[in-house]
Amino acid sequence: MRMQMRQEEKKMKVKKGWVAVQVGLGGTINDENQDCYCTEFTRFVIPISNLYNPLFQGLLDKSREVYGYHAPGPLTLPCSIDDFLHIQTRIETSTKQRDFRHRRYQNELQAVN
Repeated sequence: MRMQMRQEEKKMKVKKGWVAVQVGLGGTINDENQDCYCTEFTRFVIPISNLYNPLFQGLLDKSREVYGYHAPGPLTLPCSIDDFLHIQTRIETSTKQRDFRHRRYQNELQAVN
C-alpha cells in the first residue's frame, strides 16, 4: 500500500521548468436516476515557457473567466483536448521556427567573423 502511494506521488511530480495543467470541459450526464454534473480532465505537463505564448494566454484568460484567480487545485483549462493539442502543436511549431532562425543568424555571424 505504502509503495503504491509513493509511486503515485512520483507520477504527480513535475520537473523543474515544467508545469502540470488539467484540460477538459464539464458537462451534464443523464443518469438513470438523476442528472449529475461530471467533469473529466486529462493531465498534461508542458514547458513553463508556453504560458507566455499569446496562443496560450487565450486559454489562461478563459480559465480566469470560468474559475477565477483563486481556484483550488491545479491550473485547469476549460477547453477540449483537441483544441488544447492543436494550440500546443502551433506553439511547438512556432518555437522550432524561431530557434531555427536564431541558429541560422548565429551561423551567419560566425561566418562573417
